Amino acid sequence: MAEGRRDSLKKVFRHFLRSTSGRIGLVLTIALILLALLAPVLRPFDPATARDYTARLDGPSLEHWFGADGLGRDVFTLVWYGLRISLVISLLSVGLGLIVGTFFGLIAGYFRGWVDTVIGWATDILLAFPSILLAIAVVTIAGASLQSVMIAVGVVQIPIFIRLTRSMVLSLREQDFVQTVRAFGATSNRIIFKHILPASLAPLVVQATLSLGTATLEAAGLGFLGLGAKPPTPELGTMLSDSFRNGYSLSAPWTIIFPGLMITLIVLAFNLLGDGLRDGLDPRNR
Repeated sequence: MAEGRRDSLKKVFRHFLRSTSGRIGLVLTIALILLALLAPVLRPFDPATARDYTARLDGPSLEHWFGADGLGRDVFTLVWYGLRISLVISLLSVGLGLIVGTFFGLIAGYFRGWVDTVIGWATDILLAFPSILLAIAVVTIAGASLQSVMIAVGVVQIPIFIRLTRSMVLSLREQDFVQTVRAFGATSNRIIFKHILPASLAPLVVQATLSLGTATLEAAGLGFLGLGAKPPTPELGTMLSDSFRNGYSLSAPWTIIFPGLMITLIVLAFNLLGDGLRDGLDPRNR
């Protein structure tokens, strides 16, 4: 079995590398993660305390590569640290949505009956709200903070994973291998977590990767609305909000161009990586 799994993983990896979007997404994702990890080591300025009031709203230069904002802060440093925060928010919120959504999706799809009905109603209610409005409601209740943003974005992801997991379980619970282990007396927990869940991982991994880009946009949207991280914490959406709110978005366009480009790059990297994973994990390609 171990040898078979290794062969299967090798095939998945080979098909993944054949995908141009997958290769580009992998390179971009690794580069962004390395940049985020190296920020505390290579930081040119302190994002919280460094101020150069003589350079307020100065354009890009050798000293300030991406220019300076209205408080004299180095935009390059703010964007660099904003990348770290965006990645942390995306990974933790999608992880929350994946764990909770998968758990309830497994229960709903396997046990059916009133459990499926209740979870289905709750899922439909959550999906009835536009994602940004649902996130705003959660942050309003929990209070504006970085932790609240993670929870809010995670809550938005939960119904997506519930629906996906439930649909996978409904198709797998009647398969021959599940019926066989049930006939041998396997418990429901063993069937769900040892047989059905591993068979459902491929689409869940792809959806989780694609959701990372969506989570980045939602977190930036909350920051732009003033519901995200509070100063002096550098956050990409908050940087855009400061530029527009203080009225220098047109006179100092670098204060919105570079944070916006970083958001775009993060979303692009995760979407391309998700496309590559979908191609590699598609059984029709093997």
